[in-house]
Amino acid sequence: MSEAPAALAPFAVTSPTLRALASTEPSPEGTRLVRDVRRSKRLLLLRAVLDRAPGAETAEHWALLEEAERHDPGAVRDVLHYPATGVWAEETLRRLHEPDGPPADLGHLGALAAAAALRAGITFKVTLRPAGGRLVLPTLGLLRPDRPGLLAVTERSWATAPDPLPLHALPDGRTALDDLDPYRAPARDEPAQVRPARRLTPKGHKRWDTQWSGALTLLRRYDSTRADEIGRLLRSVVPLAGGARSSGATLPAAAGSVLARAAQAPPALAATLVHEVQHGKLTALADVLTLHTADRTPRHWAPWRSDPRPLDGLLHGAYAHLALAGYWQRAALYGARGAWARHARLRAQVAAVLPAIRAHPQLTGAGREFTDAMAAAERAMDELPPPGDQHATARRALERERRAWCEKHPELAEFAGS
Repeated sequence: MSEAPAALAPFAVTSPTLRALASTEPSPEGTRLVRDVRRSKRLLLLRAVLDRAPGAETAEHWALLEEAERHDPGAVRDVLHYPATGVWAEETLRRLHEPDGPPADLGHLGALAAAAALRAGITFKVTLRPAGGRLVLPTLGLLRPDRPGLLAVTERSWATAPDPLPLHALPDGRTALDDLDPYRAPARDEPAQVRPARRLTPKGHKRWDTQWSGALTLLRRYDSTRADEIGRLLRSVVPLAGGARSSGATLPAAAGSVLARAAQAPPALAATLVHEVQHGKLTALADVLTLHTADRTPRHWAPWRSDPRPLDGLLHGAYAHLALAGYWQRAALYGARGAWARHARLRAQVAAVLPAIRAHPQLTGAGREFTDAMAAAERAMDELPPPGDQHATARRALERERRAWCEKHPELAEFAGS
C-alpha cells in the first residue's frame, strides 16, 4: 500500500480558494482542498499508529490492505477514509501513548483489512476476534458468529454468513446511515447531547429514509450546489441517541460524518446538513492554515447560544450560520414558508458578531482575509432583501438579546460588540 506520510503535507491555499471557502458557497477548488486535507490527515494518523504498534499481527493486517489495494485502490481508500476509521485511529494512537490506560484496539486494523479485501474481491484469510458476539466490518456491516472465540474471515465470509447485518445505505446511495460501527463517534469526553444512538430497527431505518429523501429533495430544489457539496463531503450520518438536545453535531475525528437527531422533519434536517457540513469544511481549512492564535477562553457573545464562546467557537458558529442564511434566502425565493424570517434572523446574527471577529487582534493575515470575505458574502445578501422590514425587525430583536446577555455577563460586556 502507498506509504502514509510522516507529516501533514503542505497545502497551498490560494486567495481565490480561501475567499470561496469563506463565502461558504460550494466551489470545486474548496471541495477538493477539504477532501485532500482529510485524506492527508488520515494517512498521517495511520502512519503514526503503525509506527507505535509494530508486530507480526499489525504487519499481517497491513499486508492484506496492500494486497487489496493492488486489486482495487478505490475500495481500500473508501475503507481507510471512512469517518469511523479516523475515530479509531485517534483513539488507538491516544491509547498507545498512555500505556497505563485501556489497551489499544489494534485488532480493529484486521477488521479494516478484511473489509477492504472483501470489497476488492481477493482471496484471503485473516483471523479476528469478535467483540461482544459481533464483528463489525467497516463500510460493510457486521457479522454475528454462531460460536464464541476467534473467527476466520475469508472472501466467502460475508456472502455465506447466516445472518449478516449490512450497513444501511440512505436513498442517495452515497451516504451511509451508520448505527453499527463501534467507532462511529468518539467515546471519550463527549457530552451526552452527542451520544450516538444504538442500532436502529427496520422501522427506524425506514423513517430515516423518508426524512433523508425529503431533505435531499428540498436541498436540490432550493440550493442544488449545496446538495451536491453535501453528497461529496458527507460519507456517513450517525443517528443521535434519544433525548439529544442538539439537532446535529460534527466531530473533528470523524471527518466526513454528521451526527443528527432522528426526529427532524425534512426542512429541519436539510438545514442541519447545511450547517454541519460547514463545520467540517472550516475544520479542514484550519488543519492547514492558521486563521487566529487566540486561546480557548470562553468570553464572546454568540447570539445562537446562551454561554460565552471562545473566538474559535464564535468563528465556527458565524461561518455555519452564514451558510444557513444563504440557504434560507434561496429557499425563500422559491416560496418556502417562513424562510424569509429564518434568513433575516440568521443574517442579523452573523452581522452582529462579524465586526468583533474581524477586529480581533489575534487574527492572522489569512484570518483577516477569510473574515473579510465572510463579511463581503454577508453584505452581498442585500441584493435580495426580505420583503417589508423583516431584516430591521430581526436586528432590533437581536439588540435586545445582546443587552440581556450583557446584563447576565457584565464582566464580558466588552466582548459582546456594540
